[in-house]
Parts: sequence; C-alpha cells; structure tokens
Amino acid sequence: MAANRIKGLVIVESPAKAKKIGGYLGKDYEVRASVGHVRDLPEDASQIPEEIKGEPWSRLGVNVNDRFTPVYVVPPDKRKVITELKSLLKGADELIIATDEDREGESIGWHLAELLAPKVPIRRMVFSEITKKAINEALSNTRDIDMDLVQAQETRRILDRLYGYTLSPLLWKKIRPKLSAGRVQSVAVRVLVQRELERAAFTVSEYWDVEATLSDRQGAAAVEAANAFKVTLNRVRERAGNDWRSIASGKDFDEITGQLKADSKSVHIDEPGAVKIALDSSASGAKWVVHSVERKPGRRKAPPPFTTSTLQQTANARLNMTARQAMSTAQRLYENGHITYMRTDSTNLSQEALNAARDAILRKFGKDKESGKDFYAGPRQFTSKTKNAQEAHEAIRPAGEEWQTSKQLGLSGAEASLYDLVWQRAVASQMADHEYLTTTYTIHVGDYEYTTSGTIDTFLGYEQVYRAMGLKRDASVLPDIQEGEQLFLYAADPPTDWEIRKPQIQAAEAAARKKAKGAATPDYHNPRPVQHFTQPPARYTEASLVRKLEQEGVGRPSTYASIISTIQDRGYVRKSGNQLVPTFVAMAVTRLLERNFPNLVDLQFTAQMEQSLDDISNGEGQQLPYLEKFYLGNDGLEEQVKQHEEQIDPREACTLRMDNLTASIRVGKYGPYLEWNENGETLTASLPDEIAPAEIDEQLARKLLELKQAGPKSLGQHPEQGLPVYVLSGPYGPYVQLGDVTDETPKPKRSSIPNFIDPTEIELEDAVKLLELPRRIGRHPEDDKVVNAGLGRFGPYVVHDKKYGNFDKKTHTFTTSDGRTVSVLDVDMEAALEMLAQSKSRGAATPLKELGPHPQDQEMVAVFEGKYGPYVKWGKVNATLPKDREPTAFTLEEAIPLLAERAARGKGKQGKKAAKKGAETKSTAARKTTKKKSTKKKTAKKKSNDA
Repeated sequence: MAANRIKGLVIVESPAKAKKIGGYLGKDYEVRASVGHVRDLPEDASQIPEEIKGEPWSRLGVNVNDRFTPVYVVPPDKRKVITELKSLLKGADELIIATDEDREGESIGWHLAELLAPKVPIRRMVFSEITKKAINEALSNTRDIDMDLVQAQETRRILDRLYGYTLSPLLWKKIRPKLSAGRVQSVAVRVLVQRELERAAFTVSEYWDVEATLSDRQGAAAVEAANAFKVTLNRVRERAGNDWRSIASGKDFDEITGQLKADSKSVHIDEPGAVKIALDSSASGAKWVVHSVERKPGRRKAPPPFTTSTLQQTANARLNMTARQAMSTAQRLYENGHITYMRTDSTNLSQEALNAARDAILRKFGKDKESGKDFYAGPRQFTSKTKNAQEAHEAIRPAGEEWQTSKQLGLSGAEASLYDLVWQRAVASQMADHEYLTTTYTIHVGDYEYTTSGTIDTFLGYEQVYRAMGLKRDASVLPDIQEGEQLFLYAADPPTDWEIRKPQIQAAEAAARKKAKGAATPDYHNPRPVQHFTQPPARYTEASLVRKLEQEGVGRPSTYASIISTIQDRGYVRKSGNQLVPTFVAMAVTRLLERNFPNLVDLQFTAQMEQSLDDISNGEGQQLPYLEKFYLGNDGLEEQVKQHEEQIDPREACTLRMDNLTASIRVGKYGPYLEWNENGETLTASLPDEIAPAEIDEQLARKLLELKQAGPKSLGQHPEQGLPVYVLSGPYGPYVQLGDVTDETPKPKRSSIPNFIDPTEIELEDAVKLLELPRRIGRHPEDDKVVNAGLGRFGPYVVHDKKYGNFDKKTHTFTTSDGRTVSVLDVDMEAALEMLAQSKSRGAATPLKELGPHPQDQEMVAVFEGKYGPYVKWGKVNATLPKDREPTAFTLEEAIPLLAERAARGKGKQGKKAAKKGAETKSTAARKTTKKKSTKKKTAKKKSNDA
C-alpha cells in the first residue's frame, strides 16, 4: 500500500459526527461529512435538467410514464462536497458508508455510492451510539446497503412529491397562492380543524357542588394542629325512597355537546340548590360523621425508555421545548456521544444498556432504608406499541457502558435538561414499581354525603429517580380518622351572605387566607357552594398532536417536528400559549380536501399508506404497483385532480359557514372577514387575527359588522392631547385612534381593541389607557430594570427582562393576594411583581456561549438555542448557525460575516450598518486572499523559470 493511501474513506452526515468518529478510528481512516442529503428531486424549475424541461411530468421531477423513475439532481451547495469526496476516495482502499441507521440514512448512503461510483469495495457501517467501543464494533461488523430500506425511503419520497406537487397547485388556484398540501401535513391540519369545530359546536353548561373544610378537632385546637382537610359533595339522599343519587360532575356531561348526558341518573345541582345544601350542612345540630374508611393499595409500573415520539412529548410538557427544539438538542447530544440515536420507534434496550442501568441503580439508590426493598427490578424489556417499529434497534438512552449524569458530563442549558430526561427515563425503566396507599373517607351529614381521598407512598420504586432529581408529585395526606368518628367544620362562621361573587366578600376571603399563612386556612364561608362550567375539548398542543398522530399510525415520529413547523410556517396554524390554533385558511383547505379527496385526509387511509411503505421496506411489498395504483388510472390522484379542478368553485372554496353564525366567513387575499347579506345588500367586516374560529359567535359577529357599518365613532377628546379619540374597524379588527389622518399626521397613534373589551361599548377612559400601551409601570426593585404592561399576540401581559407575567386567560384580569382585581389597563407595580413571581416564564434566554464584543459597537455577540436550532445574536440581528457547525465551537470571526449577511437581508439602521461592516470584512478578506494567490503565482512562475 502506498504511503499516502488510507484504509478507508468513512462518510457520515454531520461534521460533528465526523470529528468525533475520526478521533476514535485514528489516522488510518479519513472521516468526512456529506452534510445531509447529497442529491434529491428538483426543488424548483431552475434545477430541472434541460433535457426533460419539455416533458409534461418534468415539474414533478418524477417520470410517471416510465416506472415512476425519479430525476435526481445534486444541489449547487453539494457539488463541492461530492468533488472533495471523489478526490479523497482515490487514495482509499475502501468506501465505508456510516450514515444514520434509519431509512433516510440508508437512502443517503445509497445516493453517495451512486454518485461516487467507487472502484474499491463498499461497506455499510451502522451504530446507534457514538462511543469508541460502538464505533469499533460497527467497523468490524459491516454489511451491504439494504436496498429494501432504500426502496421504501425512495417510495416515500416519490409519494410525498406526487401528493404535494399535484394537490398544491389546485389550492393555489382555488384558495390562495403559496399554500401546500402534504401526505401527513394535511392530515395533521385536519385533526386540528376537527377539534376546533368540536369546540365551536360545544355548549357550556353550569353545574354546582359544595365544598367543606373539616377537622377532627374543634375551634382553636384544630387551627393549632393544622390538620384540616377538604371534602366535596358526592351524593344526596332522596327522602322518599331513602336512595342515594350522585351529584352531576364533569364526567356526566357529554364531551362533544357539553350538555348533561341523556342517560345520566345524577342530580344536576344549580346555584340555589348548592346554597341550600351548604346551609343545611352547617345548620345548628348538623353532625358530620365518618360513614366509611377505605384503604386501598396501588402500584404504578415503571415507564419504558424514550422513543422519538415520547421524548418529544415529555420535552414539551416538562421543558416547554417544541418538537423541533427537542430533536435539535437530541441531535447534538447524539453527535457528541452522550445518547444513542434519537430517531427510533423501539423501546428495546441492549444487554450493555441493561447492565449500565443496573449498575447506575445499585450505585445511586441501592435499597430503600425503610422497607429494605431493592430499587432495581430488572432486567426488563418493553414491547413497543408502534406497529413495525424498526427504525433503530434501541430506545433512546445514555450512551456507553457507564451512564454518567449531566453534571459528570459537564453539560449545561438545554442539553443538560434533555439529557436528564433521557437518563431518568432509561434508569427508571429498570426500577421497581411505585407502591402507594389510597385512603378514601366517606362522610355523612344529614341527607348529604361528602368524600375525600389522599395518597401515601409506601415504596417509591422508580419514583425515587424523579425525587432524587428534585421532581415531586403532589400527594394529599389525610389525618388518621376512624369509622363512626364525628368531625367538625373547621373555623366555621354561620354563613349569612351567599353572594359569594361580590368584591367585598372576595376581598374578605383573600384577607383571611393571607392572615392564616398556612395550609389550614379558614374559609370565609364553610361549607361553600362552588360553581363549575363544562369545558370544550382541549385544543391540541405539540405534545398531544404528536401522541395523536402516533396512535393513529400517521407519519413517522422522526418527521413530526418538521411537520409541526411546516403547518405553522404555511399559515395553517398559530400558537396561542402552548395551544395549536387552526386558522380560517386551514379550515378552508381542510374542507376542500374533505369534500373532494376524502381518502387523502383520512386517518385510517393515511395509516394504511404508512403500512404499505413498511411492507416495501420489509420486502413484502412492491414499489411500482403501489405508485401506479396511487397516481394513475381512473381512481388515481392525477385523474381525480383533473376532474375536481373543473368542479370546484373558488368562491365557494373560500367561504366557510359555521352552524352558530348567520354570516359567512370568507378567506380573502388580505385575511378572513365576515360577509352578511341583508335586504339585498352585502355587508363585510374584517376578523381580528387573534380570534380563533371557535370563538366567533353570533353576538361577536353582529358587533363587528355594526362597528364597520357605523364608521368612525368619536368617544370624545383626549384629556391631555386635546385630540379626538375614535373607534374604528380595520383589516385586523376594531381599534382606537388618536386624532385624524392628515397630511402632517398620515399615521396617527392607534391601538387594537382586545377581544375582552366590547368595541361597541368602550368608554373614553379605557380607550385612552389602550393608547398608552405598551405602558411603563416602573423599575423592578431588585435589578432596576423596566417593568412594562402591554397587549401581545397571546393577550395582555406584564414583562420584566423578557420574563412575562400573564393575566387569567378567561377573565383577562389578575387577582392579587389582598383581593384587588387588576387588568392590563390599571395594573400597578405591586400587582406586576406578584404576577412575575408566579410566572413560569423563563425570562431572558441564557446564551450557550458568549463569543465576544462586536467590533462595530462593542455589543456582545452570543450563541443561543432557539426554536429552529442554534443561532448567533448581535443586538437585534439573529443568524442561524450552519448545520455542520457545533454551536459551542463557533467563533466571533465566523459570526461577524454571518450576521452581516443576515442583516443585509433585513431592514433598519442597524441592519444597514451591519451589512456595510460585513461588506468591509468580506472585501478585506478578499484582498488578503487575492494577495496570497498572487504571491503563490509569482513563486510558481519563478520556480518554473529557474527549472
């Protein structure tokens, strides 16, 4: 072998992996990155090869007339990569494909082999973790490229292209340009739309029950012992037959309609009924007696280790990470050798992992001191609930033979938080069940039955992992009382006034709670009636949508993050808090697809498509017959689109009719609006962006139409400015305006009227306060930074150093500890501080790394973890980091031109400055490079002459 030759050229997907694996394999191997896909179907017309541009199928990039042959092109940014890999391959004895072990990785490996066309042997190397042992074992146990997996991935890619590129142009013509349809994307949107329609059809019902605070002691002795506990009305006795009937609770109401179920035998109590029960229960002579005591042992089994889907769900629920953030962070953990491959449907653990889990449990937890029970209960394997789970051979777990903690690994920020989740879940999966004892007390007072339950842990089992990491689950502990024992109303005052919603009584209750300062808090009214309302079906969050898609077998967990991002980017969904709210465009698109292509947005049909692709990957199905059936023929997608294109009326496609509205909702070029035909005249009014489809009712629609027809309404003169204040309606909903539009003031100050203020009844005082928003409340006493109040995309807020305090979502108010109720219009510093103290918002983001001051203004340049991955920030300019760069290895020298390039695409004074600075930087670099090249040429020429 020549001195300059290497044993093998190893190709992975990312530079971070290449660096890590290269360190393990040594100098005998050259490890390089393809940086993702190296070729794909044409993205746009500019990438379509000249020789096929005249073909009717060229727009698809798939020759549907010749065995669905795909037209693959190498993107411009990958040509250099391929050239370099070909050059390196000339000095290698073999080509080793080491791309990811899933179908997509297999496909990338095949594309590399096709493009490089090596004359040396090709080996396929697969591994699920990046440790020295795993890499060496993988190198010793290579295989051929699995063409079944390749064909399954290629079929998936072709299918998605046919689906999207055939249906999307139809949406452009009938609804709005730049819309898109997708095999999984459109189904996901339909799931969200169906839930929104269920919410719109839901009728809120009111029901009441009664709560009481009891103790086994009376008066001061009970307060001193602080052993009070709450009980809730459960049943009432019918005097005629001495039969007990349950009180109607949430479960007795229909989840879809919100009404009491027709077959319910429970008693539906209203406010007067609840007041009577409370009075009877506290009447003189009423005795509270323990009727029964039930103690029931229970246990919870340890959860399986994470799959892609469950990791995304838990990261969303526990860390408030989006699916994209979770996958991006997990990718970095995997590439740095901290966890195993993060795209997997399997809950299986290798023998090495089982041994590592056992050692971690024995080392950290051992035996329970009180019971003497072992915390370790393995080895334990779990059966995956996902059909045909084969994307990887293992669940997501810490890498290596010894599972270190995030602290031991030196992790921080998002990576530490996500790694902790993986470590906890993998360790917990091999631990004993959590055992507990549930105690239920049933208490009678006259003709009424109250109940309460409490839980006591008897053996923590796998819960010990979470307790050790500072995570505790709520548990209510009850005093030890016996059957037949008499109980007493805790610090009870005979109720004389049941107008419990009056402000002065609310204030008195709040004052009593504040004075007590403890769990055993006296109630102002005891017992007290409690009002409840049925709640419409909850909107999906990222976590619950991922869970729904996985349960239905739609798509692959590894694609969910990109799907959720896509439906937001396309304007089908907006986020309100953590809820995914479908837009009117989403409703119009979904209705068009449901009416004309019902199979394509059907959950079962889409899941069957997924199964067909799995069959191809297993060698049990064939690509060509499947694609022909899907796309060609009388029932194929191509023919269906041709038929329906003529039938679909664009105006009808953009018109939505809700059961609870007289007016129609139109999806227009500039946004949704109401359209109402009255006496032969068509009336219109724009719908505010923040209004969700389910929130529009007849009353709101009429008010918006009336406001639009009324035109500008003067509320009076501004007390300080002396200018008129108007109420108007515009493309984005109702708003208030200060002064008139004139040549001198073409854009007078305006402020949107939030949906919790009736635009037809707004007073001058509130309008003036709205015009003051965002309003400076003052400076925070701890750090002297400004605290502001304002109206945002998700409603009213107070904010301090990027930490938000939110008002109640229903009332849009906040009740302070001393009983005051404030809104965004009148919130003061005292209330704002209390809101911020209760907030779960994280405040200003902590940088992953500070790179140093920018030479232009000395402002700090830093790397952050964002919604769409790591990015570098300077002032108001953000630039996404290249995918091939490790965030913590990025330098200031690399950041400056990247920020300048991003700023040049933006607007504003700082952007122009950055662009200019970037141009200077690039120009200087170019001069230096030219000078070096010139010097080299002269040197070469001199050497040539000398020769």
